[in-house]
Amino acid sequence: MLHIHQLHASIAGKEVLKGISLHMKPGEIHAIMGQNGAGKTSLASVLAGRDEYTVTKGDVQFSGKDLLALSPEVRAREGLFLAFQYPPAIPGVTTEEFLRTSLNEIRKYQWKSTIDPFELRDLLRPMLAKVHLSEAFLERHMNDGFSGGEKKRNEVLQMLLLEPKLCILDETDSGLDVDALKTIAASIRDMRSPDRSFLVITHYERVLEELQPDVVHILHNGRIVRSGDMALARQIEREGYEAAIDQNA
Repeated sequence: MLHIHQLHASIAGKEVLKGISLHMKPGEIHAIMGQNGAGKTSLASVLAGRDEYTVTKGDVQFSGKDLLALSPEVRAREGLFLAFQYPPAIPGVTTEEFLRTSLNEIRKYQWKSTIDPFELRDLLRPMLAKVHLSEAFLERHMNDGFSGGEKKRNEVLQMLLLEPKLCILDETDSGLDVDALKTIAASIRDMRSPDRSFLVITHYERVLEELQPDVVHILHNGRIVRSGDMALARQIEREGYEAAIDQNA
Protein backbone atom coordinates (compact mmCIF):
# COMPACT_ATOMS: atom_id res chain seq x y z
CA MET A 1 0.00 0.00 0.00
CA LEU A 2 2.59 2.58 1.13
CA HIS A 3 6.35 2.17 0.92
CA ILE A 4 8.55 5.03 2.10
CA HIS A 5 12.30 4.63 1.67
CA GLN A 6 14.87 7.03 3.12
CA LEU A 7 12.62 10.08 2.75
CA HIS A 8 14.33 13.42 3.32
CA ALA A 9 12.46 16.74 3.09
CA SER A 10 12.92 20.37 4.04
CA ILE A 11 10.84 23.50 4.48
CA ALA A 12 12.21 27.06 4.23
CA GLY A 13 15.69 25.60 3.96
CA LYS A 14 15.41 23.54 7.16
CA GLU A 15 15.56 19.75 6.96
CA VAL A 16 12.59 18.28 8.83
CA LEU A 17 12.54 14.68 7.58
CA LYS A 18 15.92 12.99 7.80
CA GLY A 19 15.62 9.54 6.31
CA ILE A 20 12.21 8.02 7.09
CA SER A 21 11.50 4.47 5.99
CA LEU A 22 8.09 2.94 6.60
CA HIS A 23 6.23 0.08 4.94
CA MET A 24 2.46 -0.39 5.28
CA LYS A 25 0.52 -3.33 3.92
CA PRO A 26 -3.10 -3.02 2.78
CA GLY A 27 -5.47 -3.22 5.72
CA GLU A 28 -2.95 -2.13 8.33
CA ILE A 29 -3.16 0.68 10.86
CA HIS A 30 0.14 2.34 11.73
CA ALA A 31 0.50 4.98 14.43
CA ILE A 32 3.11 7.75 14.45
CA MET A 33 3.86 9.21 17.89
CA GLY A 34 6.42 11.82 18.87
CA GLN A 35 7.10 15.05 20.65
CA ASN A 36 6.19 18.45 19.21
CA GLY A 37 8.55 19.31 16.37
CA ALA A 38 9.50 15.69 15.71
CA GLY A 39 8.29 15.86 12.10
CA LYS A 40 4.89 14.19 12.33
CA THR A 41 2.87 16.87 10.54
CA SER A 42 5.73 17.38 8.08
CA LEU A 43 5.51 13.71 7.11
CA ALA A 44 1.75 13.97 6.57
CA SER A 45 2.18 17.17 4.56
CA VAL A 46 4.86 15.69 2.30
CA LEU A 47 2.72 12.62 1.60
CA ALA A 48 -0.25 14.85 0.74
CA GLY A 49 1.92 16.98 -1.57
CA ARG A 50 1.95 20.36 0.14
CA ASP A 51 4.18 22.57 -1.99
CA GLU A 52 5.87 24.33 0.93
CA TYR A 53 7.96 21.19 1.38
CA THR A 54 10.86 20.11 -0.81
CA VAL A 55 11.75 16.43 -1.03
CA THR A 56 15.54 16.22 -1.27
CA LYS A 57 16.02 12.47 -1.25
CA GLY A 58 14.10 9.23 -1.07
CA ASP A 59 11.24 7.38 -2.68
CA VAL A 60 7.54 6.90 -1.87
CA GLN A 61 5.41 4.27 -3.58
CA PHE A 62 1.63 4.30 -3.13
CA SER A 63 -0.32 1.37 -4.58
CA GLY A 64 2.57 0.73 -6.96
CA LYS A 65 2.83 4.33 -8.20
CA ASP A 66 5.48 6.96 -7.62
CA LEU A 67 3.61 9.18 -5.17
CA LEU A 68 6.12 12.03 -5.32
CA ALA A 69 5.57 12.37 -9.08
CA LEU A 70 1.84 13.00 -8.63
CA SER A 71 0.18 16.35 -8.00
CA PRO A 72 -1.79 16.75 -4.75
CA GLU A 73 -5.05 16.55 -6.73
CA VAL A 74 -4.07 13.28 -8.39
CA ARG A 75 -2.90 11.84 -5.07
CA ALA A 76 -6.38 12.52 -3.69
CA ARG A 77 -8.05 10.99 -6.74
CA GLU A 78 -5.82 7.93 -6.39
CA GLY A 79 -7.19 7.43 -2.89
CA LEU A 80 -4.95 9.31 -0.46
CA PHE A 81 -6.85 11.32 2.15
CA LEU A 82 -5.41 13.72 4.73
CA ALA A 83 -7.45 14.68 7.78
CA PHE A 84 -5.92 17.97 8.87
CA GLN A 85 -4.74 18.78 12.37
CA TYR A 86 -6.40 22.19 11.88
CA PRO A 87 -9.05 21.82 9.16
CA PRO A 88 -9.34 25.07 7.15
CA ALA A 89 -12.55 27.03 6.86
CA ILE A 90 -14.03 27.80 3.42
CA PRO A 91 -16.55 30.65 3.85
CA GLY A 92 -19.15 30.82 1.08
CA VAL A 93 -19.03 27.09 0.25
CA THR A 94 -21.50 24.85 2.04
CA THR A 95 -20.36 21.55 3.43
CA GLU A 96 -22.76 19.80 1.05
CA GLU A 97 -21.30 21.60 -1.99
CA PHE A 98 -17.78 20.73 -0.89
CA LEU A 99 -18.62 17.06 -0.37
CA ARG A 100 -20.45 16.71 -3.69
CA THR A 101 -17.64 18.40 -5.63
CA SER A 102 -15.01 16.22 -3.95
CA LEU A 103 -16.93 13.01 -4.56
CA ASN A 104 -17.71 13.82 -8.19
CA GLU A 105 -14.07 14.65 -8.94
CA ILE A 106 -13.09 11.20 -7.73
CA ARG A 107 -15.97 9.53 -9.57
CA LYS A 108 -14.99 11.24 -12.83
CA TYR A 109 -11.39 10.09 -12.34
CA GLN A 110 -12.72 6.54 -11.94
CA TRP A 111 -14.89 6.90 -15.08
CA LYS A 112 -18.07 6.73 -13.02
CA SER A 113 -21.17 8.89 -13.41
CA THR A 114 -21.48 11.93 -11.18
CA ILE A 115 -24.20 12.17 -8.55
CA ASP A 116 -26.78 14.90 -8.04
CA PRO A 117 -27.71 16.63 -4.74
CA PHE A 118 -30.61 14.27 -4.06
CA GLU A 119 -28.44 11.17 -4.49
CA LEU A 120 -25.82 12.76 -2.26
CA ARG A 121 -28.32 13.32 0.55
CA ASP A 122 -29.35 9.66 0.37
CA LEU A 123 -25.70 8.61 0.63
CA LEU A 124 -24.95 10.97 3.49
CA ARG A 125 -27.86 10.28 5.83
CA PRO A 126 -26.49 7.07 7.39
CA MET A 127 -23.00 8.59 7.50
CA LEU A 128 -24.25 11.69 9.30
CA ALA A 129 -25.95 9.46 11.84
CA LYS A 130 -22.74 7.52 12.35
CA VAL A 131 -20.77 10.66 13.28
CA HIS A 132 -23.71 12.21 15.18
CA LEU A 133 -24.34 15.19 12.89
CA SER A 134 -27.72 16.43 11.66
CA GLU A 135 -28.65 17.11 8.04
CA ALA A 136 -28.75 20.81 8.85
CA PHE A 137 -24.97 20.59 9.26
CA LEU A 138 -24.66 20.24 5.47
CA GLU A 139 -26.05 23.74 4.94
CA ARG A 140 -23.32 25.39 7.01
CA HIS A 141 -20.25 26.82 5.30
CA MET A 142 -17.33 24.42 5.29
CA ASN A 143 -15.68 24.50 8.75
CA ASP A 144 -16.70 28.17 9.16
CA GLY A 145 -17.55 28.69 12.81
CA PHE A 146 -17.40 24.95 13.53
CA SER A 147 -16.30 23.78 16.95
CA GLY A 148 -13.18 21.65 17.14
CA GLY A 149 -15.27 18.53 17.53
CA GLU A 150 -17.48 19.42 14.55
CA LYS A 151 -14.42 19.92 12.38
CA LYS A 152 -13.06 16.51 13.30
CA ARG A 153 -16.44 14.81 12.78
CA ASN A 154 -16.64 16.53 9.40
CA GLU A 155 -13.24 15.10 8.44
CA VAL A 156 -14.46 11.60 9.27
CA LEU A 157 -17.67 12.25 7.32
CA GLN A 158 -15.52 13.06 4.29
CA MET A 159 -13.61 9.80 4.72
CA LEU A 160 -16.81 7.80 4.96
CA LEU A 161 -18.11 9.38 1.75
CA LEU A 162 -14.92 9.33 -0.33
CA GLU A 163 -13.75 5.84 0.75
CA PRO A 164 -10.01 6.48 0.30
CA LYS A 165 -7.40 3.72 0.14
CA LEU A 166 -5.03 5.44 2.57
CA CYS A 167 -6.29 7.69 5.37
CA ILE A 168 -3.69 9.91 7.04
CA LEU A 169 -5.09 11.28 10.29
CA ASP A 170 -3.05 14.18 11.65
CA GLU A 171 -4.01 14.43 15.34
CA THR A 172 -7.69 13.91 14.60
CA ASP A 173 -8.14 13.07 18.28
CA SER A 174 -6.75 16.36 19.62
CA GLY A 175 -9.23 18.43 21.63
CA LEU A 176 -11.96 15.78 21.56
CA ASP A 177 -13.99 14.79 24.58
CA VAL A 178 -14.38 11.09 25.39
CA ASP A 179 -17.72 10.69 23.61
CA ALA A 180 -16.52 12.37 20.41
CA LEU A 181 -13.35 10.30 20.45
CA LYS A 182 -15.33 7.09 20.74
CA THR A 183 -17.66 8.15 17.91
CA ILE A 184 -14.79 8.94 15.58
CA ALA A 185 -12.83 5.81 16.53
CA ALA A 186 -15.90 3.64 15.89
CA SER A 187 -16.32 5.17 12.42
CA ILE A 188 -12.67 4.49 11.62
CA ARG A 189 -12.98 0.89 12.82
CA ASP A 190 -16.05 0.44 10.61
CA MET A 191 -14.06 1.69 7.62
CA ARG A 192 -11.20 -0.72 8.17
CA SER A 193 -10.96 -3.29 5.39
CA PRO A 194 -8.31 -5.48 3.71
CA ASP A 195 -7.96 -2.79 1.00
CA ARG A 196 -7.74 0.33 3.20
CA SER A 197 -4.91 1.46 5.46
CA PHE A 198 -4.62 4.16 8.12
CA LEU A 199 -1.64 6.24 9.21
CA VAL A 200 -2.65 7.75 12.57
CA ILE A 201 -0.57 10.63 13.93
CA THR A 202 -1.20 11.26 17.61
CA HIS A 203 0.28 12.24 20.96
CA TYR A 204 -2.13 10.10 22.94
CA GLU A 205 -2.42 6.43 23.73
CA ARG A 206 -6.17 6.62 24.37
CA VAL A 207 -7.18 6.81 20.69
CA LEU A 208 -4.83 3.93 19.92
CA GLU A 209 -6.56 1.79 22.55
CA GLU A 210 -9.73 2.36 20.55
CA LEU A 211 -8.09 1.58 17.18
CA GLN A 212 -5.55 -1.10 18.14
CA PRO A 213 -2.92 -0.32 15.48
CA ASP A 214 -0.74 -3.03 13.99
CA VAL A 215 2.44 -1.00 14.41
CA VAL A 216 3.40 2.01 16.57
CA HIS A 217 6.37 4.17 15.53
CA ILE A 218 8.20 6.86 17.49
CA LEU A 219 9.31 9.78 15.32
CA HIS A 220 12.14 11.82 16.80
CA ASN A 221 14.15 14.60 15.15
CA GLY A 222 12.88 13.68 11.68
CA ARG A 223 13.59 9.96 11.99
CA ILE A 224 11.72 6.85 13.10
CA VAL A 225 13.79 5.72 16.07
CA ARG A 226 11.67 2.88 17.41
CA SER A 227 8.74 0.71 16.29
CA GLY A 228 6.61 -1.77 18.18
CA ASP A 229 3.07 -2.73 19.05
CA MET A 230 0.55 -1.26 21.51
CA ALA A 231 2.93 -2.00 24.36
CA LEU A 232 5.12 0.81 23.03
CA ALA A 233 2.23 3.31 23.10
CA ARG A 234 1.42 2.27 26.66
CA GLN A 235 5.05 2.73 27.69
CA ILE A 236 5.00 6.27 26.27
CA GLU A 237 1.82 6.99 28.24
CA ARG A 238 3.41 5.73 31.45
CA GLU A 239 6.97 6.97 31.12
CA GLY A 240 7.06 9.64 28.40
CA TYR A 241 8.91 9.84 25.11
CA GLU A 242 12.41 10.30 26.50
CA ALA A 243 12.31 7.02 28.38
CA ALA A 244 10.98 5.14 25.36
CA ILE A 245 13.63 6.68 23.09
CA ASP A 246 16.48 6.14 25.57
CA GLN A 247 15.54 2.47 25.90
CA ASN A 248 16.20 2.05 22.20
CA ALA A 249 19.59 3.82 22.35
